[in-house]
Amino acid sequence: MLSSRSSMIKHASCNCSAALPVRSRRSLSVRANLKGKTTASQMSVEAMRKLKLITAVKTPYLKNGKFDLPAYDRLVEDQIKNGVEGVIVGGTTGEGQLMSWDEHIMLIAHTVNVYGNELVVVGNTGSNATREALHATEQGFAVGMHASLQINPYYGKTSMTGVKMHLTAVLDEGPAIIYNVPGRTGQDIPDDVVHELAKHHNFLGMKECTGNARIKAYTSRGINCWTGNDDEAHDARHSNGAVGVISVTSNVIPGLMAKLLAEPNPELNASLQDLISWMFVEPNPISVNTALSMCGIVNPVFRLPYVPLSREQRETGAKLLEAVKEHIPNCNEIKVLEDSDFELISRH
Repeated sequence: MLSSRSSMIKHASCNCSAALPVRSRRSLSVRANLKGKTTASQMSVEAMRKLKLITAVKTPYLKNGKFDLPAYDRLVEDQIKNGVEGVIVGGTTGEGQLMSWDEHIMLIAHTVNVYGNELVVVGNTGSNATREALHATEQGFAVGMHASLQINPYYGKTSMTGVKMHLTAVLDEGPAIIYNVPGRTGQDIPDDVVHELAKHHNFLGMKECTGNARIKAYTSRGINCWTGNDDEAHDARHSNGAVGVISVTSNVIPGLMAKLLAEPNPELNASLQDLISWMFVEPNPISVNTALSMCGIVNPVFRLPYVPLSREQRETGAKLLEAVKEHIPNCNEIKVLEDSDFELISRH
């Protein structure tokens, strides 16, 4: 497939869990305003711009480090049942950076095939190499994803002219959310570049992680935005013009995150801040992986270099999770777990 990620391509065979029977497809819910449309070519860009809650969905693993598709499907189904309108597949939270491209495109295809009529499937097909981003995005649309998530070139940074050309090239492929997270990329996408990109017919909006002041500046000019910060999601939507959030915490409490966005609810927002802070006590996706393991929703398996939270952090998290346990789908018991309960996988 693609020439980059060479160290992963050597192990590109997915060898995931056994194939699952394809579920009968239901009509897509009115909440996403998609009316049963299932492909990028059919789906309205305007409809996708209105999605309030998009989950950056976790990728669960078997004990050998391969994908656990039954656990993944249960997680996605719980998102759908609790008001989530879209998922980012293979994002940072879903550990696309630890996948081969074969795995990555397979998971996008699986998600579309099983759930594409029920929520919007956004494939994280960005890259710091334009050729690779274009190839992956073409493949993502070929297997049916509705939109892509695109990042500005990280590590090997380029000029602002290069950033604009890179992002314009991937926008030409189909509907895309542009992701600005300078804490990870080391380079901000400046306002003037965003203003130019927003004119593109495939521009869905910004996933903006630099704060609500910037979001308000964009939305006041008619530029669509999702916040990438769970702690700021309530105020981003209700006070700063954002359409919603691309969320990590919704993997754990999708219903409460949906409620947070449905209407102003300062009390609920305040009550969730300690949990949300814990979800980011270490770099994402460490906490969400640990939380879902503690809740028994996924196997306690980590692909290195990610490792679980310390026992002290898990003990803190267990108290916070216990407070919202009734809102965590498929969680029967919250366990702190022992260090020895976790599997750390370096080859898969």
